[in-house]
Amino acid sequence: MKIMSNEQLVVSYRDALKSGSEKEWIRILKMEITKRGLKPFKK
Repeated sequence: MKIMSNEQLVVSYRDALKSGSEKEWIRILKMEITKRGLKPFKK
């Protein structure tokens, strides 16, 4: 995976969820977000 900033990572994850086509990509992005301790959605 190419190096992404935290903001790019979260935006890519949100876009992947919206499209819903790439299940493996969503899983990879979610693992990276969790590893970095980010929260992709505001509550």
